[in-house]
Amino acid sequence: MDFAREIRVIEDFPKAGVSFKDITTLLKNGRAYHAAVEALVQAIAPWRPELIVGPEARGFLLAAPLAYALGLGFVPVRKAGKLPAATVAQTYALEYGFDTLEVHADAVRQGQRVVVVDDLLATGGTMWATANLLRKVGAEVAGMGFLIELTFLKGRDKLSDYPVFSLVQYD
Repeated sequence: MDFAREIRVIEDFPKAGVSFKDITTLLKNGRAYHAAVEALVQAIAPWRPELIVGPEARGFLLAAPLAYALGLGFVPVRKAGKLPAATVAQTYALEYGFDTLEVHADAVRQGQRVVVVDDLLATGGTMWATANLLRKVGAEVAGMGFLIELTFLKGRDKLSDYPVFSLVQYD
């Protein structure tokens, strides 16, 4: 399936010069959504994950059904203050400022293999922080999967310690 045809591109959103990749058009097409999850299953299963991790919020839309399809558990990574039990945090730099991600301290067993799945790989900052966070709680990050990769931003370079898979690449 040509997944790029299912993704709406909106120019100058959220600000001038940005070409936003809107996945809601793919998500509302049941056949395309199912095919995207199945394609991720095929790419990620050989990495032998024990859990699938998804960063807030659009990562949940792919990581949770992927975990279900693989018969695995799902672990959410959230922004600070959103999880109810004891957490571990990772702060990272944004273009203008900082942000913090958290995961439950008991979300992963020591040495457990996890794959992180998100909708978009851009600069790699959020995924780099997510991988550091997961290592803090003892996970072995076995790889990262994405629906979309903006190759011109070279996010893969920041994630060179991990296998990376993306369904659609924009140059």
